[in-house]
Amino acid sequence: MTSAEPLGDLLRRLAPQVLGALMRRYGRLDACEDAVQEALLAAAAQWPAEGVPENPYGWLVTVATRRFTDRVRSDAARRRREDADLLATPPSLLVAAAADHRAPGEHDDSLTLLFLCCHPSLSPATQIALTLRAVGGLGTAEIARAFLVPEATMAQRISRAKQTIRKAGARFEPPSPEERPERLRAVLHVLYLMFNEGYTVSAGSELQRHDLTADALRLTRLLHRLLPEDGEVAGLLALMFLTEARRDARTRPDGSLVPLPEQDRDRWNRSLIAEGVALVTATLARTRALGPYQLQAAIAAVHDEAERVEDTDWPQILALYELLERVEAGPMVTLGRAVAVAMVHGPERGLDVVAGLDADARMARHHRLHSVRAHLLEMAGRREEALEAYRAAARYAASVPEKRHLDARAGRLAAAAPGG
Repeated sequence: MTSAEPLGDLLRRLAPQVLGALMRRYGRLDACEDAVQEALLAAAAQWPAEGVPENPYGWLVTVATRRFTDRVRSDAARRRREDADLLATPPSLLVAAAADHRAPGEHDDSLTLLFLCCHPSLSPATQIALTLRAVGGLGTAEIARAFLVPEATMAQRISRAKQTIRKAGARFEPPSPEERPERLRAVLHVLYLMFNEGYTVSAGSELQRHDLTADALRLTRLLHRLLPEDGEVAGLLALMFLTEARRDARTRPDGSLVPLPEQDRDRWNRSLIAEGVALVTATLARTRALGPYQLQAAIAAVHDEAERVEDTDWPQILALYELLERVEAGPMVTLGRAVAVAMVHGPERGLDVVAGLDADARMARHHRLHSVRAHLLEMAGRREEALEAYRAAARYAASVPEKRHLDARAGRLAAAAPGG
């Protein structure tokens, strides 16, 4: 930690580690998280005036432990049992926790917390919501926006998730070897969604949230260190590197969105691209089973290795999308394939692929379907249809920067029309 680190970033980074420290001792996610939130609020109020303590992690653990103690002792129905549990904790352990100077990545409780949040007793959607809350540090309102539900609904969902984990008897420890493959798939999915939400925020005025992408990268790096031979872990990390490499080129000085074909590739982070390409190349060379993250990383690598947009190897990208659709079909994969088909075989062929998604109820009100259709219609010279598709995409976009970008596209076409 450096003194230059913004307070909000520092607290977000330390929050899952502090929660993990309490979970290791007490194992009650709901009560531990409440205590950690109180400690974070205390830090946010005191540190700006008093200065950040020499060991902020230890300060937060100590305060959170006290808050936990106060909460347990105020519960009359459980006073005797919980007091005995607390009294069993020697004071020396609390002092040790406050003096904990663990090296980054060593014994990081965030990963164990991540596996706990992806407990099999929870539905995939609930796993994601709980992870974003406990590990990603998102507020309930932010998670509710991402899931397109009211904040009260999301608060109840997260509360029920904590109760479900407790009733299932889950312990704060890594999963057994038998459980790990299924839990790992859930963890990877959550990290993927966390990174995507940070890279392109689903709703609101900001295009990106660097804190979320940083958290997703940190946890995926840690996972790769622990499981270096797992192809999908390596594939996901490579995909994150190759995607994050374009971050600085995605916006103009006024904050407006710059689509991939229009980006200044001199602003791409070449060291991240090199790291991502090397990782995905090594992974594909030794893998026994291609997974979706490895294939997505390979597609990103082809884009990133092109010096100019016209140098992009679209036939290779199309072949990779066809493989990806066989491995893990989905409407977003089909949209990616539609663009690749258009670039290889022409926009009308791409529009034929897009048309196959019209019957998918999940996509009818999704701006991405309409924006891809608009782009392909524009390529085909069907400007009036493209204009209507851009307007439809803008109506459905919940992200303000994306909505403005789509409105601008529509405005440009309208201005170019006869009489415009």
